[in-house]
Order: sequence, then C-alpha cells, then structure tokens
Amino acid sequence: MSGAASRRSTLPGFGLTMGLTLTWLSIIVLIPLAGLFLKTFELSFDQFWAILASRRTLNALKLSFGLAFAAAVVNLVMGMIIVWALVRYRFPGRRLFDAIVDIPFALPTAVAGVALTSLFAQKGWLGAPLAELGIKVAFTPVGIFVAMIFIGIPFVVRTVQPVLIDLDAEIEEAAASLGANRWHTVSKVILPSLMPAMLTGFALAFARAVGEYGSVIFIAGNLPNVSEIAPLLIVIRLSEFRYADATAIAVVMLIAAFLIIFAVNRIQRWAQTRIPAH
Repeated sequence: MSGAASRRSTLPGFGLTMGLTLTWLSIIVLIPLAGLFLKTFELSFDQFWAILASRRTLNALKLSFGLAFAAAVVNLVMGMIIVWALVRYRFPGRRLFDAIVDIPFALPTAVAGVALTSLFAQKGWLGAPLAELGIKVAFTPVGIFVAMIFIGIPFVVRTVQPVLIDLDAEIEEAAASLGANRWHTVSKVILPSLMPAMLTGFALAFARAVGEYGSVIFIAGNLPNVSEIAPLLIVIRLSEFRYADATAIAVVMLIAAFLIIFAVNRIQRWAQTRIPAH
C-alpha cells in the first residue's frame, strides 16, 4: 500500500467537508453574532455608553457575572468531591447517583425554576427551616445563586469524570511508596493531571450560568437593581421594542464571556505544557 493510500481520509473530499462545515458554522453562529454587532452599530458611542452606564444595566451585569462566577467556584469544589466519590468508591446506589447528576441537563429550565421556587419558598421544605434562621432564598439574589449552582454542576462532573477514570490509581500508590503523604499526592500528582479538565468544567459552568434565564426568573424576584439578571433585562428591552438597547447589553455579555473563556483556554494550554505525562 502506498503512502498516499495509507494516509487516505475516512471521509473523502476535504474541500467539500470543510465547505459544509464553514457554511453550517456561519449560518448557526457567525451570521447571528454579526447581526448582533451590526444592530449595536446603530447606536452612537454616547448612546451605547449611556445604556451600559445606567444604574439598572450595571446592576444587572454585576449580578449575572458575579453570581455566575461564585456559582462556578462552588460547582468546581463540590463537583470534584462528587466525581471523586463516584469514581474512586463503590457503594449501593452509585449508578443511581451518577444518573441523578444529569437531571439538570434533561430537565426543562422552567420546570427547574418552578421546582426550586417551591422548595425554597418561605413555606417550602427547605425554605421554611431557613426562614426560621432568618435566611430568605426565594425571590432574592440568593435564589439566583442556588439556581445557577443547580444548572451548572453537571458540567464540572461530566468534564472531570472521564479524566479521573483514566487516571490510574497505581500512580497514587507509586507516590505513596516514594514517601509522599496524602496532601502531596493530591497536590503534586492528582490535581495537576485534572487541572485542564477542571478549568474546562469551570468555564462551561460559568458560561451556562451567565446566560441562564428559564430556571432563574422564577426564583429571582426580578426586582430592578436588586434581583434582575442581565438576560431578563434584555428580554424587557425587547418587549419595549428597544432593540438597540437589548443588543448593546447582549454584546457586552458576549464579549465578557468570550474573554473569560479565552483566558481559561489559555490557562489550560499552559497547564498542559507544564504537566508531565504520567
């Protein structure tokens, strides 16, 4: 068999497949994003800045990005604990718990929002005991935080889980035989190997939380300058036929999310070059 034949692609026609790929990507992603930016260009810079500098817009953006970041951090920590328990231990009901992790993926966001609101309302199963402690969850920013954690946890678990499965437990035994204590094994062997996957899960959970709408609006309260998220403000501006205002807010969210995800990807590349192969 010749060298050319041995390198033959399983899918023939590179030009055709690449053309279809670029066409589909343009229709689904690039053209809508271009339209978003073009609509924003209808505003002058002063108008654009006035929209973004308004108190209501700033509070909505800070609430969305701030709570999304905090929820992603919590999901990263708790997701790692869940992954470790599911991969490293065998216990009754493990497969059931493993399936439960995917519920936020399959559950409609509106159903999730209604369920969380009922659960954390002042007379709900969890809301009532929390209310006795002076903690109000539903219809407050705390409720937004809870909803963002709920929809983001599967991204961390499902991103890190296959990497931890592939990480041979014998590596930990080898580290222990060389005198490493448990902390050194975790910090020097396990975490560096999982770091790219952890960062990916964090970025996905953050991006999902920033743009979440359905599960948040039911539990948020939606009070301007208090518990109003940026996606809801965009919908409000659209209902008011202020399309340029809505796209201006959307462009800021898009750029901020892109920059954060780009930074995380760069950190991933750096981590991969620094982590030795096991």
